[in-house]
Amino acid sequence: MPAEASQRVPSTASDHRRVNAAWDSHHAGAGACQVVRSVIHQSWTRSTSAGVDPTRAEAPVLSDEKGVARLRAANDALCRAARRSLDKIGRMLHGADAMLILTDEEGLVIEAIGDPATLQAGRRINLQVGALWREDAVGTNGIGTALQAGQPLFVHGSEHYVEGLKDWSCAAAPIRDPVDQSVIGAVDLSGLTRIFREHNTAFAAAAAGEIEAVLAHALNAERIRLLDALLEQAPMLGGEDGVVILDAMGRVLHRSGFERLILGDGREAPTAIGERLVELNGALSADTVAAALPPDLGCRDVCALSIGGEVRGVALVLDCARKPRRAGGAPARAAAVRRPAGQGDIVARCDAMLEAIDLARRIARVNAPVLVQGETGTGKELFARLIHAEFSGPRQTPFIAINCGAIARDLFGGELFGHVEGAFTGAVKEGRAGKLEQACGGVFCLDEIGEMPIEIQPYLLRVLEERVIHRIGDSRGRPFDARLVALTNRDLRAEAEAGRFRADLFYRIGAVTVQAPPLRERGDDVLLLLEHFNRSLAAEYGLDPLRFASPVAEALLRYRWPGNVRELRNLVQRLHSLSRDRCVTLADLPPEIGAETAPGVAGAKRQDRGQPQAQPPAPSEPCSLRDAEKTAILRAIAEHRGNLSRVADALGITRPTLYRKLDRYDIQRVYR
Repeated sequence: MPAEASQRVPSTASDHRRVNAAWDSHHAGAGACQVVRSVIHQSWTRSTSAGVDPTRAEAPVLSDEKGVARLRAANDALCRAARRSLDKIGRMLHGADAMLILTDEEGLVIEAIGDPATLQAGRRINLQVGALWREDAVGTNGIGTALQAGQPLFVHGSEHYVEGLKDWSCAAAPIRDPVDQSVIGAVDLSGLTRIFREHNTAFAAAAAGEIEAVLAHALNAERIRLLDALLEQAPMLGGEDGVVILDAMGRVLHRSGFERLILGDGREAPTAIGERLVELNGALSADTVAAALPPDLGCRDVCALSIGGEVRGVALVLDCARKPRRAGGAPARAAAVRRPAGQGDIVARCDAMLEAIDLARRIARVNAPVLVQGETGTGKELFARLIHAEFSGPRQTPFIAINCGAIARDLFGGELFGHVEGAFTGAVKEGRAGKLEQACGGVFCLDEIGEMPIEIQPYLLRVLEERVIHRIGDSRGRPFDARLVALTNRDLRAEAEAGRFRADLFYRIGAVTVQAPPLRERGDDVLLLLEHFNRSLAAEYGLDPLRFASPVAEALLRYRWPGNVRELRNLVQRLHSLSRDRCVTLADLPPEIGAETAPGVAGAKRQDRGQPQAQPPAPSEPCSLRDAEKTAILRAIAEHRGNLSRVADALGITRPTLYRKLDRYDIQRVYR
């Protein structure tokens, strides 16, 4: 039985003599010995089997100048991700007798930087750009053996397989693709044997980890761009549709709308993140992808996704009506809520709001986190409920909402994740499901997410990444399948840059963003909402609707509404409570609103030749909101002497919208 190989690193001249003697014995056909580390002896064995010439003096050079350019172009993403690390570390290596190497997955050198004298010495053994350092080409070495083993390691002096490398020490670490964790390259720290330190391996591993972090960040940004492209370019999706986004290699970058896909032969389709669903090798035409898919996958549409005119991914729309039911062990669902009435809860007519509503409906088809941003009082939760309604379809699913600003810091974890019996002082005896768990199968709405304690944020990120919830005090994970909609009135990007919000969580929840416009930018939606709140509150209170004197509409249109829709609703509620004769005049408005009525209103009855031929009602005349809106338009026309561009600006609406209103109210367009 061969002796167990030693883990000792040769550090003295006598150690190297013993390793060289073991190397001679290896070539004489001896088995394992106690002198050589097992990882090195295994590599020697592979090198011998590969037919590597042990008398070689250098590595083979495979690429000329043009070949190097092609090599770098083929590894562009890796080169860009490594640039900052290479530049930073390269400057530190001047005078340190060391060089830093970047290779592709085959061991071809892409970049070599560091101490000039060491770079010159490296060229004598072809440790340079364009050379091949794969293990089966040059035997045991830091680069090739780390790539072969798939782990960081060092090869020191006499441990090298070929004679020409035994004066060198090298420590290397593989670089892994963030999509599927395959090895895509290596970082190597090399120099003559005098630079050897065992922690050189940790140095190389840290450099590889930094490059992998940059690659992961770039992947997340690419996933966000592809999701945006899906929303813009994909066909209409139904409530039972699943979506898979593939990269140029056929690997899964995103999936939603299903848990598992079972093929006709009973096998599960490889649709986990990072798995290769099909072999594409860069061919991203819809026809090519469709032809490569399993025929029983249930794919009803294939959509190539373009970013900046370049096809960067492909979306598969899957018919998941036949998807299997969930296995047992899923958490109990919270009580179902009734589906809200979609846009019926969002009263809007202006273009900006209608575009935001349309975006929210399209987003609802893709099971990705959504961030709704907007000032206080703009109706962000209504967007969350709209997404819930579109996401749920005819099903009844939970809608669970919490306000992060309303939960005590020390209670936040238990509220969000739940707990088991005895997890902490005051814990419910039988344990309790958290809000995340209660939302499973539906939508989880996090209002004021910017107020979430920063120490809780990594745990939420883990839930979103792993789709598993751990109650406090419990090692058992529970599946999480809720849709996250986060709401904020803060600039989370700025908060993340300032260190007040975790950047990784921001990038995770900000994949798709809906912007709720402020009321001051919604033009005549002010009057539409006024009518809506007037009628709904009148019905609630059992009163007749209010009537508004004509100057009131103009005052409301000119006001800036810092409290947005919430402020408008509160105003209508106040007017219903204080109005004596159900007729609202300027005197009934709060001072800050009445004070913003533009000067010159009293003379607005004046008609100049060439202006629309209509006469507004007297200021004190009570009228309907339709009449009030018409009066406001006529007053603005009179004030601005028929200049419709200025009229539209004064009313806070677009010119096309103004033209539609002129036609609606039969106001003749006549110009001087």
